[in-house]
Amino acid sequence: QVQLVESGGGLVQTGGSLRLSCAASGRTFSTYGTGWFRQAPGKEREFVAATSWSGGNTYYADSVKGRFTISRDNAKNMVYLQMDSLKPEDTAVYYCAAKWTGNSYSVYVAANEYPLWGQGTQVTVSS
Repeated sequence: QVQLVESGGGLVQTGGSLRLSCAASGRTFSTYGTGWFRQAPGKEREFVAATSWSGGNTYYADSVKGRFTISRDNAKNMVYLQMDSLKPEDTAVYYCAAKWTGNSYSVYVAANEYPLWGQGTQVTVSS
């Protein structure tokens, strides 16, 4: 069973950058598709970005397209979310999620598609 631990959150000014990391345990992590989601206070959890097991296929929410980049390093069992040009509306708890996909190149955008979740990391963007 894969377990996920996020890190890298913090406080940043508008226009700044952060890189979130998601460390995965388990020898079969390379057979899991992964995604990043976020949840702001009083709002539902929303999709941010996703990548296939290989990292070759990616997909982004319109709100972050061109500013955020998802990547992964299967040799290190890591998934990353590089966040640039941050805005106050990006403030939220960010969660890493994973789903076993075998060798499928599909990406998934619905939270209920992912059975595995990390504990979250807080990102706060000040205006």
